[in-house]
Amino acid sequence: MKILIAGGFGVGKTTTVGAISEIAPLTTEAQMTSAGIGVDDPGVRSGKTTTTVAMDFGCVTVDRSLKVYLFGTPGQARFGFMWDDLARGALGALVVVDSARLDDCYPAVDFFERAGLPFVVGVNAFDGRLAHDLASIRWALAIGDHVPLVQFDARDRLSVRDALLAVLDRALHRATRQRGA
Repeated sequence: MKILIAGGFGVGKTTTVGAISEIAPLTTEAQMTSAGIGVDDPGVRSGKTTTTVAMDFGCVTVDRSLKVYLFGTPGQARFGFMWDDLARGALGALVVVDSARLDDCYPAVDFFERAGLPFVVGVNAFDGRLAHDLASIRWALAIGDHVPLVQFDARDRLSVRDALLAVLDRALHRATRQRGA
């Protein structure tokens, strides 16, 4: 089973994959350089020095018959051309959001709405806090009540697990609804 971890630049996608993957995650991190100044903005709170240039990959075994493969997308718009390929075959996505930088997640929300791929919006609680409450975030993102919105901590394995379970639940709901149609 394939799930995407998507979102804007510097929101915690690589951290999310690394927190739960049972293997050392495959990352395509490159050192940020002065050429990215003004192009890549990780936000004022970030001490980010590297960036994903292709994808992150990790996996989680649910049981003997089920493995979840996690593919983290690059967050910069200039790598957006990769999203279609990464999304191929995915059952759903977790869109990671920094509540202090909501503008950065609009492209990911739009992508999954257009693609018709079930997704959950996971608001990463940087330093354990959100800049806005979940109801305000839902309103700002203009997502309907049918899209689950959860708060999680990208550094915490159990918190990431719960966010991914919401994605699996959403994908299962869609599959059973389509089967009944």
